[in-house]
Amino acid sequence: MVVKCKSFGLFGIDSYPVEVEASLSRGTASFDIVGLPDTAVKESRDRVRDAFKNCGFEFPISRITVNLAPADTKKEGPIYDLPIFMAILKATGNLSVRFDDCAFLGELSLAGEVRSVNGILPMTIKAKECGVKKLFVPAENAVEGAVVSGIEVYPVNSVYDIIQHFRKINLIKPAEYTETSSAARTPQPDFAQVKGQYEAKRALEIAAAGGHNVLLIGPPGSGKSMLAKRLPSILPDMTFEETIETTKIHSIAGTLPKGSALIRVRPFRSPHHTVSPVALSGGGTVVRPGEVSLANNGVLFLDELPEFGRKTMEVLRQPLEDGTVTVSRASGKYTYPCNIMLIAAMNPCPCGYFNHPTRRCTCSETQIHRYLNRISGPLLDRFDIHIEVPPVDYDDLSAKISEESSAAIKERVNKAREIQTERYKNSETTCNARISDEEFEEYCAVTKEASKLLESAFETMGLSARAYNRILKVARTIADLDGSETIDLQHVAEAVAYRSLDRKYWNKL
Repeated sequence: MVVKCKSFGLFGIDSYPVEVEASLSRGTASFDIVGLPDTAVKESRDRVRDAFKNCGFEFPISRITVNLAPADTKKEGPIYDLPIFMAILKATGNLSVRFDDCAFLGELSLAGEVRSVNGILPMTIKAKECGVKKLFVPAENAVEGAVVSGIEVYPVNSVYDIIQHFRKINLIKPAEYTETSSAARTPQPDFAQVKGQYEAKRALEIAAAGGHNVLLIGPPGSGKSMLAKRLPSILPDMTFEETIETTKIHSIAGTLPKGSALIRVRPFRSPHHTVSPVALSGGGTVVRPGEVSLANNGVLFLDELPEFGRKTMEVLRQPLEDGTVTVSRASGKYTYPCNIMLIAAMNPCPCGYFNHPTRRCTCSETQIHRYLNRISGPLLDRFDIHIEVPPVDYDDLSAKISEESSAAIKERVNKAREIQTERYKNSETTCNARISDEEFEEYCAVTKEASKLLESAFETMGLSARAYNRILKVARTIADLDGSETIDLQHVAEAVAYRSLDRKYWNKL
């Protein structure tokens, strides 16, 4: 007798259906799982066997074969414990119900408790697409799955619950999603707490409005990290599509906050400079999203940029251009989205006081040159805005005037984003930083005066074609903040000013 029940697996950010087949036959007692299972799946034999016995059932003394179809796709993780248990339970005659419209996901403890697993949201979405009406998941994951409408998600604490449900002794109520199901938003640092640094605040406002990458250069204690950590407080609100995409990534990675259904606040990831290239881009023995994908639709902040390994930094070049990162393995290619704002902070030299107005730099020219050249030209070119963060004056620090709040800045940012949303409503572009080559000439046209200034800057500063495009994209954002349909001279002038620091520091030596 062969019993079938439905489950799902993960491949990259997407899910695929898995059919769990259990067959009991005469012969030497054995328990085999086939269908390209990894070690965690193979260990399901012991968890299922002990859960069977500890729940009061007699484990069958026969030849048991469990097949996970499709057999040519590698199965990973403990998510198949529950469907294997249910298939064997039915095959032994302990349960006589139909599973045609049901699917099961979950890890089992030896006592029969159902433990949480990763990736419930993408698997629930795929279950709905496959026509599944009832999905049984660990109770801890139920709120996450309940986000998807059109499918009933049942929270299961133990196999006792699910058995009693099918025997109609104690029915499980489907989980319901409400706005309160999302984790409470923790208070974010506010720009009102930052004294002075008006130029840097302006640059970050432009970056938030257009989704641009920013490089902050300044001496220790000038407030680079403080400014970067307040950037999420002025970023535009996430759309529903961005929320779902971001939540799927964190669900797969197992970083979704406990009890949270959706991630509604743009991610802010700040990996240490010892992070490996694989941890940054994604991959590993069991392929998982990296920091660039966990920061999708949010901010990736790299503090002390030159301290990162050269290979680690160069990993960012392709994802910054494409908005996706592809990890190739023998089992296939895994593609994760990474539409991020890259914010990096660095000192101008090893001691931090090169070009400082009052403190003397103790570094030699060779040390400064070697330090700055840890950052390659191509990576430096991918920063739309370069901003110098000077030391804060005592007068600014001691001033009693109230600084502009993040809420006030965010209001302007949201207005600029609304303009961009309307402009790109018929394309896949989401913000000015993502303007495609086909749209560039249409939306980044400048006045004659602005064109002359840009031509002069291109020749005198030795700009690359990429830098030229990025200057115009920044100018487009500045014009949006001004509510202007055309890119005028003052918009280009400000955008060019944000590309001068690489010439000031990297070309000075």
